[in-house]
Amino acid sequence: MEALKKKVDELPQGPGVYLYKDARGRIIYIGKAKNLKKRVQSYFTRELAAKTRALVARIADIEFILSPSEAQAQLLEASLIKEKQPHYNISLKDDKSFPLIRITDERFPMVSICRSKDRRQDPQRCRYFGPYTNARLLRQALQVIRKIFGFRTCAALPKKPCLYYRLKLCPGPCAGKITASQYRQRIEDIGLFLDSRYEELLARLTSDMKQAAVEKRYEDAALLRDQMLALSAIGNYRKHFVSPDESEDLRILVGLKRKPLRIEGFDIATLAGQEATGAMVRFYRGFPDKGNYRRFRIKTVQGSDDYAMIREVVSRRYARLVSERKQLPDLVLIDGGKQHLEAALDEIRKLQVSIPVISIAKEEENIYVAGHAAPLRLDADTPALNLIRRVRDEAHRFARRYHHLLRHKKLLER
Repeated sequence: MEALKKKVDELPQGPGVYLYKDARGRIIYIGKAKNLKKRVQSYFTRELAAKTRALVARIADIEFILSPSEAQAQLLEASLIKEKQPHYNISLKDDKSFPLIRITDERFPMVSICRSKDRRQDPQRCRYFGPYTNARLLRQALQVIRKIFGFRTCAALPKKPCLYYRLKLCPGPCAGKITASQYRQRIEDIGLFLDSRYEELLARLTSDMKQAAVEKRYEDAALLRDQMLALSAIGNYRKHFVSPDESEDLRILVGLKRKPLRIEGFDIATLAGQEATGAMVRFYRGFPDKGNYRRFRIKTVQGSDDYAMIREVVSRRYARLVSERKQLPDLVLIDGGKQHLEAALDEIRKLQVSIPVISIAKEEENIYVAGHAAPLRLDADTPALNLIRRVRDEAHRFARRYHHLLRHKKLLER
């Protein structure tokens, strides 16, 4: 039970899917959550109905899969339940009460949400996905899918393209803008997406993009490229752990005793010293743990002194963790060069704690490690560098977003 409690305490706070296993390793329940840690903790900290207590009594292990959003977690939840058929997911095995996605069997199939299988049409000729527990989240997820692929939603094909075609949400089969075979391929792609078969889908799109480029169909190749980029942002969340090559490579690179499962990355955003902000992102097992992101409005530094700003945000972050006796990260990443690294290290030493710190310079992407006189220069495809880049880029995005927010608020106050 102690091992299980520790695993629950270490869960990230982002959206995703959790899987409960029994002592024999069998999946007995699958659920989705907006905040994985809070949702799973609730099973062990509140009064439960008899049926749920029976479920909790059988939990021996927990796995999770992070998702970009709660809506997409719901799609993954439904596809996993369909695949695994866990004993305690009875409600989703009975699809009478929950919404489904229906794809009709026509020359240009229509995609829609329904509450039950339409008996007026041959149920064997329509494809159904689901059921899903939340209609609002399902609509959100379908909007994401439509932006990536585009599909028809009208009950009858109009005589000319509508607004959805101009918004690039429908490929315009009504006006002959897409062939029946091309449209069918999109529908097949949507089916793969709804079944969470991301790797298979990306492999097919990659092959088609290369073929389109060879045949000089550049517009088709660009569309396939855009679809792949959108899918990669979603599909990368499919696995709940960082690549062993990345984590082990980074451990060896920095000289850590254990793999860095919790990495916190810092960046500073400012424009000529105005509305200076700091931001911290946390990655857990290689993926963003957005519930543990933090924003810092610079309070003690005047002008454009990046080093002093790094000192302030690092000091504030870890002084608080130390005072609250909370878990420290396995590794800290600073966006900057050697002096940025030294500034962060100096503040951490003042707190009398030991946290490994590295930095990555912006242009050459040199990696600075405490105790190394010269920077490390890694090949572009080095696994450790891939992980470092993801943390660095996310910290930069988060810092810029907060900086722009503060600048906008200041303009409104004038």
